[in-house]
Amino acid sequence: MQRSAAEHDPRERQRFSEQITLDRNNRRPADSLGDGLPAAPDRQRLDRWLWHARLVRTRGAAAALADAGYVRINGTRVDAPGHHVRAGDVITVALDRGVRVLKVRAFAERRGPATAAEALYEELT
Repeated sequence: MQRSAAEHDPRERQRFSEQITLDRNNRRPADSLGDGLPAAPDRQRLDRWLWHARLVRTRGAAAALADAGYVRINGTRVDAPGHHVRAGDVITVALDRGVRVLKVRAFAERRGPATAAEALYEELT
């Protein structure tokens, strides 16, 4: 059985492990980011943000809201779930139980508990 170059040479093994730990957004090793954590994004897809902020139960429901035209960003109607939101944007969402006006504060990498979701926005209504 033949062995790969990575098994023979420790430098090859090192380079291979660095390739695995590349940061997805910046395409550079995670260690070069300072504290080893991925950099916070400056924007996020609308459907992902609505889902992470727990305004809807599923990401598909968030996409359906945007497709139907029930979401506005800074007063402009959005008809695409892939539209990006940035910190400071004002989002108006027409839900079954009323209209909510929110100011985007931050973004999340993953959907967390409700207490973490509340930190993503500021309620303006």
